[in-house]
Amino acid sequence: MRSNGHVRFIRVSAQLQMRVAGAIAAAVLVWVLMMGWMVVSQALAVYNQASLLEREAAVATAESRVTRYRSSLGSVASDLAKRQDFIEKSVQGAIGPLPRTLPSGSVSDSTEEASKTVRKISMILPEATGLAQVEAQQLAFIETLTRYADMRSARAEMAMRRLGLNPRTVAPSDRSAMGGPLIPMATGPDNKLDPRFARFGASLARMSAMEQALVRIPNTLPASLDYISSGFGYRVDPFTGGGAFHAGLDFRGPIGAPILAAAAGTVSFTGVKQGYGNCVEISHGNGLLTRYAHMSRIVARVGQVVGPGRVIGAIGSTGRSTGPHLHFEVRIADRPVDPRPFLEAMPHVFQEASTGAGHGQPVGRAR
Repeated sequence: MRSNGHVRFIRVSAQLQMRVAGAIAAAVLVWVLMMGWMVVSQALAVYNQASLLEREAAVATAESRVTRYRSSLGSVASDLAKRQDFIEKSVQGAIGPLPRTLPSGSVSDSTEEASKTVRKISMILPEATGLAQVEAQQLAFIETLTRYADMRSARAEMAMRRLGLNPRTVAPSDRSAMGGPLIPMATGPDNKLDPRFARFGASLARMSAMEQALVRIPNTLPASLDYISSGFGYRVDPFTGGGAFHAGLDFRGPIGAPILAAAAGTVSFTGVKQGYGNCVEISHGNGLLTRYAHMSRIVARVGQVVGPGRVIGAIGSTGRSTGPHLHFEVRIADRPVDPRPFLEAMPHVFQEASTGAGHGQPVGRAR
């Protein structure tokens, strides 16, 4: 290296030269391997995509050539029959055995028309007879379930009317707290829903709404008590001695005795109310509310979901009270109604509406 008239020499040993050359060669080798791997990966991806498209084309061809698989229709029909048997047993396991007899007229009866269809298919396409028979069984079963759901809805409505309630106003209709992924129901080509399946869906939803409303109607004594010390309606006020309106029932009992929820619902208030003392209110939906007053102790908390018979507090004599007792109210749209008909009628009315006159034997398949 020449600088300002001076010459300097830098010696690079053979060992250092070999190291530098080796590093360069290694870098080139790594680059070559990476480029090779990218080329191979791209080739594999193209091959896999081509193979996938080829398989999809084969499937599409197989689906469009149904006649090629006519020889397997018998096994398909057998599989569908097993599936049908599984569906029937699963449904009956969920809702219980169906009664032997069901009301007619609430839904169409396609048994005769389905039999004609089976006969026609047997003559035109004998190998598809098994499939037609399975379809007839499915339609008959769906219609049977629809009648059963209608019957349970009618019993629940009758129970409400016996208590002087309007099923349309009591049944839940609030959709403000519902959601989930959209899973459309389809039972035929072009994503269409068979009208009989749609009818079954509507009947099932109605049955569920009516029975949910029924379980939220007071049906359980709010406590294990001696007797009713004051009834609903007009009475002589224990403090003033004058006439007054009593908005509930008073049940005498010892201090500390448990107070139970009269029906399923959500605790909407806990605390002190003027005249009521320590008080708990349970909302049962659609304007139906029960109130428990004069408690010595409150166990429930606001927002708690309770079932019938759940302990929510203890009997006391707080508020405007002359002695230990429970003041129990039933209110509809903030209007007090007599609780006695609910507590007297609901134990057996609720049981009849929930279980029916008798389960009977499971309904067999339509043949």
